[in-house]
Amino acid sequence: MAPKTTPTTPPTTPPTPTNPAERRTDSGIEIRPVYGPADLDGWDPTQQLGEPGSYPYTRGIRPDMYRGRLWTMRQYAGFGDATATNERFKFLLGAGQTGLSCAFDLPTQMGLDSDHPRSEGEVGKVGVAIDSLADMRLLLAGLPLDEVTTSMTINSTAAILLLFYQLVAEENGVDPKLLGGTIQNDILKEYVARGTYIYPPRPSMRLVTDTFSYCAEHLPAWNTISISGYHIREAGSTAVQEIAFTIANGIAYVDAALAAGLDIDAFAPRLSFFWNAHNNLFEEVAKYRAARRMWAKIMTERFEAKDVKSTLLRFHTQTGGSTLTAQQPENNIVRVAIQAMAAALGGTQSLHTNGFDEALGLPTQKAAKIALRTQQIVGYESGIADTVDPLAGSWFVESLTDEVEKGAWEYLERIDAMGGAVDAIEAQYMQGEIEQAAYAYAKAIDDNEKIVIGVNKYVDETNDPAEVFPIDEELQRSQVASVKAVRAERDQSGVDAALLDVEAAARGTQNLLVPMKVALVRMATLGEVSDVLRGVFGEYRPSV
Repeated sequence: MAPKTTPTTPPTTPPTPTNPAERRTDSGIEIRPVYGPADLDGWDPTQQLGEPGSYPYTRGIRPDMYRGRLWTMRQYAGFGDATATNERFKFLLGAGQTGLSCAFDLPTQMGLDSDHPRSEGEVGKVGVAIDSLADMRLLLAGLPLDEVTTSMTINSTAAILLLFYQLVAEENGVDPKLLGGTIQNDILKEYVARGTYIYPPRPSMRLVTDTFSYCAEHLPAWNTISISGYHIREAGSTAVQEIAFTIANGIAYVDAALAAGLDIDAFAPRLSFFWNAHNNLFEEVAKYRAARRMWAKIMTERFEAKDVKSTLLRFHTQTGGSTLTAQQPENNIVRVAIQAMAAALGGTQSLHTNGFDEALGLPTQKAAKIALRTQQIVGYESGIADTVDPLAGSWFVESLTDEVEKGAWEYLERIDAMGGAVDAIEAQYMQGEIEQAAYAYAKAIDDNEKIVIGVNKYVDETNDPAEVFPIDEELQRSQVASVKAVRAERDQSGVDAALLDVEAAARGTQNLLVPMKVALVRMATLGEVSDVLRGVFGEYRPSV
């Protein structure tokens, strides 16, 4: 484990090369024309690599990887109301998808009901609207919850959506102890990169650790957090920054859970990660391998975890939304295929491939099916799955893995010296580094130093119009009517009493999810529960 010291030369975003003979990765790592044994001089494959399924897991977390079974093909879906999204889920399962992944609209992410004034114009636009248990029943209707695993991309209101899911499963006779899936529940990256936070960082961290504790008792097979580098990368970070800042957030979650009295091996086996996949295939492969190695070292040496499962960096990958272009959108099919190959070569546990039309709007059904078929072709036809870690031992890949890891450790050392991820976020450190990287990347495209086909090279003067996902203008009115009907039909006195219990728990030390579950089963809405917590915790306003 690298020491907690400030590096003498703080990491900065490297300048884009001006020498045309010079090549660098997106993280600024110089790529030499040829690699050979000298590039790994003094390199010990026993220490750096090991065997697949063995510490430090550079080569993967399972001895057989995809020879045993392919990664979970988990296509992201969510739009409109619960019924429309349920139909898309069933379409994708029928097309061979092996796991569900749900997107929620902005009001749901921000703890607002569909009839809140701030929800105007956003209901069902970037994901599905979920206001109450009634909506979750429609979302999951007819789905085999005891067989399929579900990932939910939700953060500030993650505990509420998880409880909705548990309640529907229980209503359908499914034992919660058998439920498999993931909630993102990664609030720190919202302050860094995405912005769908509600409460200040420290009470938000309490919600995260309360979820860890609740799931350890009630949903032991559920992944309680998906520590996300994806959105950090979408905000403009480099690959090195993506893993450094994400792992720093992971360390903060572990520290918070330990401070709350949880045993490391009681919650760490259910931690998972979520990475991006961009176009530089070899740097992306190196990134996944380096991240796995770093997490194993951190959990073993820094936190002294004893359970092997606590040391495994299990991760989901999504292809890079920010790499998709509105110009010549069919080109995105090729980009997504390259990114899917990088994820598979890097040892992902599950994968979402983007629709080629996502730079224009929500993916159409046609685009979603092509994206799923892309995964299936990579998995069944490319040969990638036939052997474990097929790029291992490559002088280039091993050297690049070491370089990515070295750069990430430098960032972690600096963040440690600042007091950890929460302090670094409050100081706007990570945000500033990402902004610099995003600016450098955009400038390189503007200056034609980085080529993007169809944007600054091989540009077509005219593009054939693409089909765009239709927006239902009636959706918001029907969703507002639905949530009002829920309020009109429930036992209001029971809801009021349950919300008072949530408030008392927020002011005290009781696990918040226990009274929240009671309130939700009595048909309290997502917005009402969130408002109670707002009243106690306040709302976060970042310093400028």
